[in-house]
Amino acid sequence: MRPTNSVRPVLSPRLVLIAAAAAAVLAGGAGGAVAAPAPPPASSSASSSAPSSHGALRPLAGLAADRLLVADQVAAAKWGTDSPIDDPAREQEVLDAVAEQAREVGGDPVATSRIFRDQIEASKVVQRGLYRRWQADPATAPTERPDLAKVRLEINRINGELVHAIADSADARTAPSCPARLLAGALATGHEKRLDGLHAVALTRALPSVCETTAP
Repeated sequence: MRPTNSVRPVLSPRLVLIAAAAAAVLAGGAGGAVAAPAPPPASSSASSSAPSSHGALRPLAGLAADRLLVADQVAAAKWGTDSPIDDPAREQEVLDAVAEQAREVGGDPVATSRIFRDQIEASKVVQRGLYRRWQADPATAPTERPDLAKVRLEINRINGELVHAIADSADARTAPSCPARLLAGALATGHEKRLDGLHAVALTRALPSVCETTAP
């Protein structure tokens, strides 16, 4: 395990460009499923640096997207109730749980917690976006309320897989090529899961802490 005080998260400017592109989709009024940009061709700089541009980061990006898609159910379960989008007590429970899981699988609990903080904030991006959509057009609001306890069981399942993906990608996350590979993985994930503008923006919010560099 690398010393936790010697790394710092890096957000690639190229990931910022993805967020800007997704925001442009939102600004254009996209409400339905919109395919994210297709992954770069094999000749692009993102994939030419290695035989597999996604490497161990593709599963991580995919699980982050899966978690965001479940956020739709969280929003539907909370809509019209007193349950707030921001739930510090629940968030701390999640962070404590994933840190302990990381220790059990030989991962870095500090890095895992840092990445999960971004997952939590990204989930709230989806929830707030859906709330705005439903407030603007009540006809699109959910008519049935999912059982939040059952939804959280699914989130916990994804969390467990994501903890393993973070631990398994330790080398990829600290490699100089991480930002390019993460970009490729995020683009491929968005394309595969046909993320709409809201979820594409949220995915970029979920990824800033994935890549790390060793401080001099």
